[in-house]
Amino acid sequence: MKLKIDLEGMMEAEQKKRKIWKLVLTGGPCGGKTTGQARLSTFFENLGWKVYRVPETATVLLGGGVNFGELPQYAQMEFQENLLRTMIQIENTFFSLAEASERNCLVICDRGSMDASAFVSKQEWEEILARNECDEVDIRDNRYHQVVHMVTSAKGADEFYSIVDHATRKEGLEEARDRDTLAINAWIGHPYVDVIDNSSDFETKINRLISAVAVKMGIDIGDRLKVNSRKVKFAVNLPLPKDSVFPNFRDFEVVHHYLQTTSRNMQSRLRKRGRMGKWSYIHTIRKQVSGQVIEVKTPLTHRDYIHLQEQHDPLHFTVNKIRRCFLYNNQYFQLDIYKEPCHRRCKGLMLLETYTTLDPSELIKTLPTFLNIDQEVTGDPAFSMFNLSLRDDWTNNKKFCHKLSDDEDDDEEAIQEAHERLEAVHRKSSVADLLVQVSPSI
Repeated sequence: MKLKIDLEGMMEAEQKKRKIWKLVLTGGPCGGKTTGQARLSTFFENLGWKVYRVPETATVLLGGGVNFGELPQYAQMEFQENLLRTMIQIENTFFSLAEASERNCLVICDRGSMDASAFVSKQEWEEILARNECDEVDIRDNRYHQVVHMVTSAKGADEFYSIVDHATRKEGLEEARDRDTLAINAWIGHPYVDVIDNSSDFETKINRLISAVAVKMGIDIGDRLKVNSRKVKFAVNLPLPKDSVFPNFRDFEVVHHYLQTTSRNMQSRLRKRGRMGKWSYIHTIRKQVSGQVIEVKTPLTHRDYIHLQEQHDPLHFTVNKIRRCFLYNNQYFQLDIYKEPCHRRCKGLMLLETYTTLDPSELIKTLPTFLNIDQEVTGDPAFSMFNLSLRDDWTNNKKFCHKLSDDEDDDEEAIQEAHERLEAVHRKSSVADLLVQVSPSI
């Protein structure tokens, strides 16, 4: 017998629950991390939050006279392993303090676990993880809620780069750029990465940082910062390029289940995300309140995930994807590649997503040129995962969602137009894939 779950109550309880947000602030030299920490602390303390600032472990150790560049290879590896152990212990101390607090808590980690991987080879990093019984999904995806990368001023704001008055900063411009690239590549794969580049003045850069954190936390800050990022989505035509064409990337298996709800203005879904048998679990509830869509995400244990699966909506297919995460032009992208079993409307479908503060004309310039990007489909119900996962055809389907609303919105003409937009993308993909297959260069 299935138990009825009060989704309204769950959403309200999650919103009222005391929050602990674990944030990694990383980046290249002279990127604004120190100022960003201070401004973040002030902003959230003014909101009544308790803010803990975890010191950068590497700075503590390097400040003791260690010159990493002078260490032999084996000593560099030992240093990174000890740094990782020390960092985790220091972070755990602050995480415990946050758990013990009766207030909402923001824990700002000055760099995080994956930063240690930037200075050793992939094989050495895997050996370090094995010796310490760690895996990347746990120490990256499950350990922190969000990662923000502050791009070094050596990329795009050279005139402001300086090593003066910084005891452990010795990098020249080129080395600073290399360090910045290593740092962001170390975090590819985390589900929530924001990259704050130097496309604006420094004050706006710091405001973009604060806004990025507040938005991910679900805190409404109105127009105080005026730089809120937005999620954008693009349809991508087949064929999928070879792996060698992509920049450094991580692939994940992603499984979505839509759950039963009692209202048309609410959606509830589960997400399982992982690789090599290690998983993270999220429950998302979306609801329209006063014309605004509110989204609440709750991390789950495996046990809670299995329990909620009992409420799976039989009118929806389970959604299976490969999610490819990569960085391109200082923009963090996720490419969702739909897998079978699925409805025929999803076969061969690929959707590219990113968060951005850029104007549309500027964003176009940052999109991956190696992908055959069709068109922007942000907010288009034809490319909504809710609609794509419906078992029945869209025609005369009362579950088809134009927008979250209690209104009986059964616009068959609009549904037909959505179907035609989706089919147009499929036709382009079919033609492009066929051309690749018959090309003599392949």
